[in-house]
Amino acid sequence: MKVLNRSFKAGQYNEALYFLELMVNKGYRPDVILCTKLIKGFFNSRNVEKADRVMQILEKYGEPDLFSYNALISGFCKANRIDSANKVFDRMRSRGFSPDVVTYNIMIGSLCGRGKLGLALKVLDQLVKDNCRPTVITYIILIEAMILEGGIDESVKLLDDMLSRGLKPDMNTYNAVVRGMCGEGMLDRAFDLVRSLDSKGFSPNVVSYNILLRALLNRGKWEEGEKLVSNMCSRGCEPNVVTYSILISTLCSDGKVGDAVNVLKIMKDKGLTPDAYSYDPLVSAFCKEGRLDLAIEFLDYMISDGCLPDIVNYNTILSALCKSGKADQALEIFENLGEVGCPPNVSSYNTMFSALWNCGDRVRALQMVSEMVSKGIDPDEITYNSLISCLCRDRMVNEAIGLLVDMESGALQPTVISYNIVLLGLCKTRRIVDAIEVLAAMVEKGCRPNETTYTLLIEGIGFAGWRAEAMELANSVFSLRAISEDSFGRLNRTFPMLDVYKELTLSEIKN
Repeated sequence: MKVLNRSFKAGQYNEALYFLELMVNKGYRPDVILCTKLIKGFFNSRNVEKADRVMQILEKYGEPDLFSYNALISGFCKANRIDSANKVFDRMRSRGFSPDVVTYNIMIGSLCGRGKLGLALKVLDQLVKDNCRPTVITYIILIEAMILEGGIDESVKLLDDMLSRGLKPDMNTYNAVVRGMCGEGMLDRAFDLVRSLDSKGFSPNVVSYNILLRALLNRGKWEEGEKLVSNMCSRGCEPNVVTYSILISTLCSDGKVGDAVNVLKIMKDKGLTPDAYSYDPLVSAFCKEGRLDLAIEFLDYMISDGCLPDIVNYNTILSALCKSGKADQALEIFENLGEVGCPPNVSSYNTMFSALWNCGDRVRALQMVSEMVSKGIDPDEITYNSLISCLCRDRMVNEAIGLLVDMESGALQPTVISYNIVLLGLCKTRRIVDAIEVLAAMVEKGCRPNETTYTLLIEGIGFAGWRAEAMELANSVFSLRAISEDSFGRLNRTFPMLDVYKELTLSEIKN
């Protein structure tokens, strides 16, 4: 047992599993607490199958508890293995365990996080049928998910349902609704809700005011924003770091970088310590203005001020340097990220990959992708699209199609952007038949073509010399309103024969 425990504490999960299997084969009973920790460890290291294997051992040779099942369900949900989570859910019930509210919240949270609100509401119904009392957290998860789907009225109904069950909403619940109303542009309604909080036994907190302030400033309502801050202070609610960060971000967006720097100074004079989110808009603004030296100087200032830049700050600098053709300087910063305690993320690698490829250093660019994967960082949609785009630009279209196929067979499905990049590559190399096949595959996979898709294909067909076919397709998709009048007009100017075709079609209709 000591050897197993030592292996686990050292993060040697495979070794710990090896010793666990040795122990149970010799008749030892597995410890449920240690097995639960091991399950979590395997999930954290993205080894789903071995996490499940630990539970199988626990079920066969020991006694799992509710905590171990919750750990397994949570891990499967985070790994987007909802079917596996449901099977564990059924398995624990068959073994006599009644799911608790934590179990249900895990399931509801996972479903809501994946846009499956309808299924989440069914789980809520099951929770109630099982005589399990929902908590405030249950409703906050559902309310926030409902708001994301644009259902403000439905979220208010959930709030009422919560009250009818004798649950008292907290400020997090009300703030979630306020945030949703602001997101939908219902500022008057949001302000009315905040004003009504006093009668409900609550006082708006700094989070409430920050939500309203952000909504006002995003709409350019500075005068109303100033009144809000004044009202906030008069009620004894002092602005916090987030409040000042909102002001800084909005000023930077409005091009008033000097004023934003002054707000940062006022913030520090008030005894508040700016964080990375306070500095990031300023760093971004300096980069957009082409003042890269000042942006880098600002990073140094952050560090000397006791605020360590986060990966967003560094990625902003990397992107700006790469766009200005300073890939070598960007690479130097990139290679030192680990040493400054800010390891690169997928966005960092995406930026450097594109920059190196564009500089002609394909080998180093591809090494970036390999290095990223070897460090356990999963490629995202941007990674694949960047790779596909770079390959297509260099006329390596077959390789790009191979990546598209990899995406189709994996967990990360291609988007319309992915398909459009490949279509452009095929059309540029005059492989029109292949382009049409890709379009057919795209539709078959359930990915809906957009206006760009059709325009690329029409132009490809036309420039390949098949003007009659291009004319026919252009008129067909225009009649279906799949392309706009502007796009159709531009295609007419690109291929003047389209006008002739249109006249012929009209004359045929008249006859």
